[in-house]
Amino acid sequence: MTSSLQVILDAMPMLLKGALITFKIVVISLPIAFVIGLLTGLMNVSSSKILRTIATLYVDIIRGTPLLVQVFFEYFGIPAFFDIRIPAETAGIIAISLNAGAYISEIFRAGIISINKGQMEAARSLGLSKWLTMRLVILPQAIRRMVPAFVNQFIVSIKDTSLLSVIGINELTQSGEIIISSNYRAFEIWGVVGIIYFIIIYALSRLARVFERRYTSQ
Repeated sequence: MTSSLQVILDAMPMLLKGALITFKIVVISLPIAFVIGLLTGLMNVSSSKILRTIATLYVDIIRGTPLLVQVFFEYFGIPAFFDIRIPAETAGIIAISLNAGAYISEIFRAGIISINKGQMEAARSLGLSKWLTMRLVILPQAIRRMVPAFVNQFIVSIKDTSLLSVIGINELTQSGEIIISSNYRAFEIWGVVGIIYFIIIYALSRLARVFERRYTSQ
């Protein structure tokens, strides 16, 4: 019987390749999600009823449906309806971006409305436009309060990439499933998969904590 160590060593090249794909999806998706969240968060606190309605609908739809359903919809539903083909990796990036974007949108909204309204009024009385007041006065203060929530959401989104295995993306979880189907050594393989996820999330979390301490101490 092959030793556990040998099983792990044989599996590592494929698992590391899957980890790189997971990391790639995260690195692309989260900046997109941040931009989506910022824009829809600003729309949600704007004076325009139309913009608020659009942002609210987006957030409610994404938060009200499971990520797995969103992944299937973007990979199977949209291509079937429009008779197009969306690569699995692209569909996965879109799904993670839109999903995380909705939650980040709520983080932005909550952070912005937590700032005293008097600061907006004071800045406007000094002649600043509403946009400049938001950019120079409100957002810098709000983001300091939002950093811990951002870190938490990023960690959740990294874990969510494991769901992308259902559409055939050879990320870390899918790589583990493929290996187990050939050697039936679930204990060793899932143990290593869990350790790799932990290392990725722990490293990014530590990096985010350093940024959080530096940014919030300014």
